[in-house]
Amino acid sequence: MATQAHCAFAFEALCATFDHREPLGLALVEELWEEYNGQSVKDGTATEGGVAMRGEDDTELTNGGLDGESESEPAARPAAVSRLQSPSRSSSSISVPSTHSAVSSLSTPSTQSTRTSTPASSKSSSRSSLLSFNKRAKQVETPSAKKYPLFVTWNTVSRTGRLSLRGCIGTFDAQELEHGLRSYALTSAFEDHRFSPISASQLASLHVSITLLHSFATLPSSTPLAWEIGVHGLRISFTYHGRRYGSTYLPQVAEEQEWTKEETMISLMRKAGWSGRKEEWSKVSNLEVVTYQGKAVGLGYDEYKEWRSWVHDLPNTEASLK
Repeated sequence: MATQAHCAFAFEALCATFDHREPLGLALVEELWEEYNGQSVKDGTATEGGVAMRGEDDTELTNGGLDGESESEPAARPAAVSRLQSPSRSSSSISVPSTHSAVSSLSTPSTQSTRTSTPASSKSSSRSSLLSFNKRAKQVETPSAKKYPLFVTWNTVSRTGRLSLRGCIGTFDAQELEHGLRSYALTSAFEDHRFSPISASQLASLHVSITLLHSFATLPSSTPLAWEIGVHGLRISFTYHGRRYGSTYLPQVAEEQEWTKEETMISLMRKAGWSGRKEEWSKVSNLEVVTYQGKAVGLGYDEYKEWRSWVHDLPNTEASLK
């Protein structure tokens, strides 16, 4: 499961690029984040925030916009979901033109995460009791060996709390966590061709969301609806008019939209580019449905900046962080 420490590491990778320095390692970020918050980031108790982002295909995946949605839609829906309703290409790297106006017109409360406040005296005490930064860095320099398929999504947050997609690229190929988070944090920030690269001047308005995917299972062809709304994400592929199509929804989509399973499948096929009659969705050729699980966790730049300032003020850290 993703944590806010993973989100902080994504910000760390991005900011380090702007600062022309090496970022702190993931293991060190996790430990310092845990101490800063006074709680474990490994037992799932960290506050979760952000919004789920969707992608598709095997290698690099990007979110789409509202273009091409042929089903009638509710008047208001979460910004993250609204950006997904578009046909996808069947190539290994999928990118659909964005629709900023459509996204910005959707009023979505800010989903920036909040953490339990820690009294200043407690933080001051923790600073004085910490090992020197250099010793600590050496002790936790070994990264996690776990591998996950993952998505990194950057949004800008308006003053009214509206989220606007700024970049989203992920993969279904399992990645070593530190390498994957760093790589896709930068790729989604600088190489999502729907947007110009994120600049340092935009940092203050950024929000990042991380999703780690797990528990993949292929359903029997005779039971394409044998999954649970709100629990399983879907990745489908099928043949239509001699062409192969595919798309995906993360676990939150169907629940957020209050769809039935059949409505979810039809919408997912529309997103892939299918234009058949909705009553005939189950008649497409070679339909394959893969289920998976994953929960998005998010963090805003202000929270990262506050934590990073605390890290900078730790004993013997100033020289190491320049």
